[in-house]
Amino acid sequence: QVQLVESGGGLVQAGDSLRLSCTASGRTFSRYTMGWFRQAPGKEREFVASITWLDGSTLSADSVKGRLTISRDDAKNALYLQMNSLKPEDTAVYYCAATTSQYYYGPTNYGGPYGYWGQGTQVTVSS
Repeated sequence: QVQLVESGGGLVQAGDSLRLSCTASGRTFSRYTMGWFRQAPGKEREFVASITWLDGSTLSADSVKGRLTISRDDAKNALYLQMNSLKPEDTAVYYCAATTSQYYYGPTNYGGPYGYWGQGTQVTVSS
């Protein structure tokens, strides 16, 4: 059974940092594009960042560029999101995701290709 499990969320103040982790089990994701999405209360899920399996190239939403950085450690079958200079508008449930198919070309901000999703971890940023 394939599972993606997020951890590292919590309650922090504006300007603080957090590091989210996503641990995969049941399958090796070293040949899958992976990403982070988030959903704030009353809003639709939105793309945060994606990283390809091919060369580690990344794609980030404009709202998080320079503050939130995605990375992966294929030896640990893990995905990370380093979150710096957090803002109250970053408050959301953060979801880890992997594409349904291996060898998906490039990082992507479209939700469609992602077929594996975690349960999410809550990040709350107070002002």
